[in-house]
Amino acid sequence: MDYPANERLLSTAGDLRMPFSDTVKYSILGISVALLLLALGILVWQAFRCCTTITRQDAVNRDLLCSVEKSRTRRSYSGAPCTRMENVSTEVRRLSRCLSGASYPTSESRQVDGEEQDTIKKVDGTIRFSIYYDQLQSQLVVTVLQVEGLLWPSQTCSLQPFVKLRLMWAGSVGVEVDDCTDKEGEGTAPILWTVLQEWRTRIVKGSCNPLFGDQFSCIMQEDKELHHINLKMEVRHFDKFSRHTVLGEVRVPLGQLNISYPLELQEDLKTPQKDLVGEVLLTLKFLPTSQRLEVGLLKVRTVLTEICSDRALYARISVQCNQHKLRYQKTSAVAHSLVTVFNEVLMFSLPECPLEQCKISVSVYETHITRKLSKNLIGQLTLGKERNSQDKHWSLMMCSVRQPIAKWHGILI
Repeated sequence: MDYPANERLLSTAGDLRMPFSDTVKYSILGISVALLLLALGILVWQAFRCCTTITRQDAVNRDLLCSVEKSRTRRSYSGAPCTRMENVSTEVRRLSRCLSGASYPTSESRQVDGEEQDTIKKVDGTIRFSIYYDQLQSQLVVTVLQVEGLLWPSQTCSLQPFVKLRLMWAGSVGVEVDDCTDKEGEGTAPILWTVLQEWRTRIVKGSCNPLFGDQFSCIMQEDKELHHINLKMEVRHFDKFSRHTVLGEVRVPLGQLNISYPLELQEDLKTPQKDLVGEVLLTLKFLPTSQRLEVGLLKVRTVLTEICSDRALYARISVQCNQHKLRYQKTSAVAHSLVTVFNEVLMFSLPECPLEQCKISVSVYETHITRKLSKNLIGQLTLGKERNSQDKHWSLMMCSVRQPIAKWHGILI
């Protein structure tokens, strides 16, 4: 029987006591009670606050409902209603471009300098400017004076014109490409142009007859270069969303003018046109099983005014399917030469849509190796099945599935 041992353990446990005085014990008890009361007070305060917020929200909602009902009754019983007339033709045209197949870049809509650019069919207005070649300093000075008679059909926004100037130099003759033909005659290869200088005037807001007075100058080493240079001036409407509208252009061949003294001219604006600035050798291959499109960039041929070791070329290629632009891809930067060799193939995964709704856009940029942030657009090209005609390279790719098809294309600006 172990009962006596258990009784001893209980008696020993009963004799154990905490080594604190009664004062300390009562203090701990008081602190515990105070914390409990504090927690209860916080709980009651939060509950009261929640009830008050709900009551205020109900009152606000009641007031809003009353005000809405009052405004409705006032409008229903008022006399002549207040109407406002808006010209929505511009918005309709903009939405129609987004909803129709014409939203693809055509001859009237293209992308230049990384920004979208629209052109208008009807061109009105004149531009007044002056040209002077200083033979002592070998300096060409161009001054944009005024643009007159501009017409802006949109009534939703005011006209904000500015002038973009380019000095175009006829460098060499390009190879025969199907998408670029010479204007002077058929069967001859087109001329390759290069941009020597590019300027831009300030923006004049809210004026159809803007006054500029901006002067630009550059150094021309030899007088003979002027015979191969054209001055191209484009009058544009500035848009904050980088969708500038080209209102018209003027081309001035400097070799046909006597600019040994300041010569002031006034020319009518004409319909803008693109210039051939280079050629690109592309390969296209379509893989129907994996729904992929391979775009190969083999060579780029441009005009070089001078050879610089710190300049390089790279291409930015993007694919647009069903009016949705896929993620673009870039090639590596290669040293700029007369014929720049890339030999790179980029692969794009296409969505589930007909291949006829896809388009390829290639943009060639020139960058400086030492300054990576600076870049300059050389030109662009677009491939795809148009609404009226089908590109020959695209049709050859469709006929020769899983086989790369190479072809030269002209890049325009």
